[in-house]
Amino acid sequence: MNAPIDPADMPTGIRMTLSPLVARVLAPNPSPFTYTGTQTYVVGQNDVAVIDPGPDETEHIAAMVAAVGRRPVRAILCTHTHRDHSPAAAPLARIVGAPIVGCAPLTLEDDGPRADAAFDASYRPDRILADGEQVAGEGWTLEAVATPGHTSNHLCFALREEKALFTGDHVMGWSTSVISPPDGDMTDYMRSMQRLLDRDDVIYYPAHGEPVSNPQRLVRGMMGHRKQREGQIVRFLKRHGVSLIPDMVADMYKGVDPRLHGAAGRSVLAHLIDLDQRGVAAPLDDGRWRLC
Repeated sequence: MNAPIDPADMPTGIRMTLSPLVARVLAPNPSPFTYTGTQTYVVGQNDVAVIDPGPDETEHIAAMVAAVGRRPVRAILCTHTHRDHSPAAAPLARIVGAPIVGCAPLTLEDDGPRADAAFDASYRPDRILADGEQVAGEGWTLEAVATPGHTSNHLCFALREEKALFTGDHVMGWSTSVISPPDGDMTDYMRSMQRLLDRDDVIYYPAHGEPVSNPQRLVRGMMGHRKQREGQIVRFLKRHGVSLIPDMVADMYKGVDPRLHGAAGRSVLAHLIDLDQRGVAAPLDDGRWRLC
């Protein structure tokens, strides 16, 4: 993972070329959960696709239109429907005349702490991509790779011409992804991570953070981190017998920005649900957890 970047040092609204087929435009929505902001990608040369159009911000939509220029837009693709990823799809589609394709609609009442990542109820795709389905243009092909876990509808998009993978929030370039039940699922997340580990992509373009040039090493590290966290939870419950999630977070996330403790609690809950499904831990009626 790359060294931390000050969001103030990252210019928004500017088209930045990353490869012969890939450019990005940073949205002006930095936060403790989005890092420097949501990165929208423009793929192609003579005609293009737009990936993760981001928040419905007039400034950002204008920047995307400028980045596209006069080139035809074949599709606007969304990895998932959190509010920092998909709301700009509809207004951008009206301007450039392109279909919205990608993940399935998903709207849930999320009791998690991430107000910036609530589900986008306005998302209406013209076409839902199943795993392995493609969108193509002149000299580029994007293939949907189903990666549930962060959300149940999450897709990555593989650019086969450059062996690149647009990873949305499944793999980020600055932090691990928040897994927030009821829709976020740790079992699915780990299965999806293993799927990426088995692929031969040479670079990841995440929605938050810098490109990842050694993706398999990062995925292995993230999977190892999740296993370590699971081990911490099990050891904590062995020591204390029974415990509430906030007590686990206070013990395991010392030194972490307190603003992130709520999100950390959601990931701990996701681990506990996974442990429950495997018969390792179980919830009590008063909200505490114990080992089986």
